[in-house]
Amino acid sequence: MSNYERVAPYQPKYIMGLESSCDETSVAILANGNEVLANLVSTQIPLHAKYGGVVPEVACRAHMEVINPLIAEALEKAQIGFNDLEAVAVTCGPGLVGAVLLGVAVAKTLAGCLNIPLIGVNHMEGHIYSALLENRDIEFPMICLLVSGGHTMLYKVDGLGLYTLLGSTRDDAAGEAFDKVSKALGLGYPGGPKIQALAEHGNKKAIRFSRPMLNDGYDFSFSGLKTAVVLHLQSAERGSDADICASFQEAVVDVLSKKALRAVSQYQAKSLALAGGVSANRALRERLHQGAKRLGITFACPSLDLCTDNAVMIAKAGWELANRGLRSPLSLDAKPNLELV
Repeated sequence: MSNYERVAPYQPKYIMGLESSCDETSVAILANGNEVLANLVSTQIPLHAKYGGVVPEVACRAHMEVINPLIAEALEKAQIGFNDLEAVAVTCGPGLVGAVLLGVAVAKTLAGCLNIPLIGVNHMEGHIYSALLENRDIEFPMICLLVSGGHTMLYKVDGLGLYTLLGSTRDDAAGEAFDKVSKALGLGYPGGPKIQALAEHGNKKAIRFSRPMLNDGYDFSFSGLKTAVVLHLQSAERGSDADICASFQEAVVDVLSKKALRAVSQYQAKSLALAGGVSANRALRERLHQGAKRLGITFACPSLDLCTDNAVMIAKAGWELANRGLRSPLSLDAKPNLELV
């Protein structure tokens, strides 16, 4: 069954976004498609840190505990009531099935009780809109690099809703590799910020880790790189943790940036966007920014508070879907393996 049904295009004045696909519970309210009235995020990092990663059952219970209070707080912050809402957008996939199902159930309840449109949003499309929300002069075609704990994807975007997948990871995503290397080093979870912090005190040229699939199409593979770091930790020439982090981060940034910039040239893109949790990495942001500058194109990247999972991006994507005349039936279901097409 399709996620959408065709209706007359509409522009909700106030739209609520709900995000619960992994370990962040978020509620946001957007006015007129661009003005953020509320953006609340409840993180579960302390809950999962002791396990070294996200535990689905723990995540689902935590979402259940906080989502209703967050909705109430978001309405209060936006200074509106339930009856002012004109649409509700929710992540319907991909993600942890129980977590996504909870968010969808809440959104369907709101839409049904308030008699307002329900809009299911692909989580990855939400990330693309996080880059566009603060960069309204984006020209198409655009190359978008989506990097997170669960995904590493390169898209050609010919316009709103027009996506062509150029490549994706064949094994570990970039963010997953950061987490696993961090765990091997004993730094804890989540790995991205911890490795970045240490890398700033290290020599990125100290260890020449491999650049997997660097010149092989647009697919990615980080499992071998992660294994190379783990094996290096057991060697006599181990070196400092700071040098290891800096060298590992440099290898990841090299692969991601070179493939993205190669795609820009091949497809004659007018813009380059970076989105997803790993887009908060300073080295990656700077490398892509400088690359886009050299090519004379626009670089779009969300502000740091919109890099990780948030409901603003879901509300923005939902508003744009509404503007294109799309809404979801109340039979909308969670789709943990939902693809962006």
